[in-house]
Amino acid sequence: MAKPIIFVIMAIPAILAFLIMIPILTETGIPSSAINPNDIIHIEYTKHDLRVVSFGVTEKTAAKTTEILTIKNDGTTQYNKITEDGGQSQTMSSISGEKLRKLTALIKETGFMSIPKESFPIQDNVADYTKSTIKITLNGNQAQIFWLEQDATNKLIPPIITMIESELDEIINQITGF
Repeated sequence: MAKPIIFVIMAIPAILAFLIMIPILTETGIPSSAINPNDIIHIEYTKHDLRVVSFGVTEKTAAKTTEILTIKNDGTTQYNKITEDGGQSQTMSSISGEKLRKLTALIKETGFMSIPKESFPIQDNVADYTKSTIKITLNGNQAQIFWLEQDATNKLIPPIITMIESELDEIINQITGF
């Protein structure tokens, strides 16, 4: 008889936790706790499409293209693309305040600023790969992270990095029209 009572007593906290969790998981907007109008953010996102060139005994890594996206606190963006032949293009644009608040909330709520800097070594047999860098300054605190595309390394790229990468790639696609 004591076992069902203990089971019921132990189930009560689990049910309460589940009831608290439902609104948090189903919320699609930005958490109101993350939005602070006094936040100052500056994001610099760089993607290098690299190729390993072999000279017999030695190897050299050369950039095919480099893309740089800079997002300022007021939502203005600057997108630069540099190609292997030295061609450059620069596009000025802006993102909506909502998109900037979403990025800021994503960075604040996920603890992105405190992700440890770890090394992502390249696999030996990879000749073409993408290396990305993000440098974020949030309220005077700065974090910089380097990573490779998942196919070029054996280490797992943290999902938060790929989530922010996809948000920034979406902004680049909006700017370039792709």
